[in-house]
Amino acid sequence: MHEAPIVTESAIAVSGRQFRYYDFVMAAFVAVLLLSNIIGAAKPAALYINGEEWVFGAGILFFPLGYVIGDVLTEVYGYARARRVIWAGFAGLIFMAFMSWVVVALPPASGWEGQAAYESVFGQVWRIVFASIAAFWAGEFVNSYVMARMKIWTRGKHLWSRTIGSTIVGQGVDSMIFYPLAFWGVWSNEQVITVMITNWGLKVAWEVVLTPVTYAVVGGLKRKEGLDIFDEGTDFSPFKTRV
Repeated sequence: MHEAPIVTESAIAVSGRQFRYYDFVMAAFVAVLLLSNIIGAAKPAALYINGEEWVFGAGILFFPLGYVIGDVLTEVYGYARARRVIWAGFAGLIFMAFMSWVVVALPPASGWEGQAAYESVFGQVWRIVFASIAAFWAGEFVNSYVMARMKIWTRGKHLWSRTIGSTIVGQGVDSMIFYPLAFWGVWSNEQVITVMITNWGLKVAWEVVLTPVTYAVVGGLKRKEGLDIFDEGTDFSPFKTRV
């Protein structure tokens, strides 16, 4: 298939352009975000290393993929379009939390014995739900902002420095908001800090491991779209949804 040459443009210069794959990347981002929260978050898993049990939240295996896709969005389509996707994910999380609450609260039909299991999986504590939504919103916007700014600073070179650097900062903000909001006063202070640092490290490590995949996806999308967007002159306010 013929691919257009990659043209470097500012985000403002392509504000009205239609993209071939943007909608698919948005759908992938929102799907990973919702599924990692509703499926992965409810189950503590364990690895056994040298006979010692290491417990972790199962969602950590897939939740970092959202940050990888967020990096791809910002790198390929610019901050403003990534911002729209973050708001779409934010709205999806709120609706998911509301729908879970309504479905769990509905009286079960007589003879159905799955209510307890349903409550165990979908009846999340509202404190944790609020912490998750707040941490996602702040962490993703910080991640996208750092990614866009670093692209200008590095003149589009050294993609690995931007993906890893933005994840270090974005996941750091995410973890510093989520764990204290969700578990301070429930776990010991030492436990909150230990889990917060450990999970932050694991998420950053995932980003490092997936760097070759990020390079392949970013390169492929830039070639297909025929553009390399720089956020020069972009309004970085998170409270806008227009491109």
